[in-house]
Amino acid sequence: MFYTKNVPGWERLLRILIGIVCLGFAMINFGTSGAAVGAGIAGAMLSMTGLFGFCPMCAMLGRKLTKK
Repeated sequence: MFYTKNVPGWERLLRILIGIVCLGFAMINFGTSGAAVGAGIAGAMLSMTGLFGFCPMCAMLGRKLTKK
């Protein structure tokens, strides 16, 4: 199934970078903190939405990219 991209390029890059930082925090603090688990889940979601360019929550809100 193919989805229409609804995340602009600058936001995709930002999501990937923040996702990598969250995943790094989760790996460093693995097993020591509940926040590490949350950061790992958030980092994985941010990275995946950035890589695919599709965010399910944005789609539920009706966000679409403008064509120029």
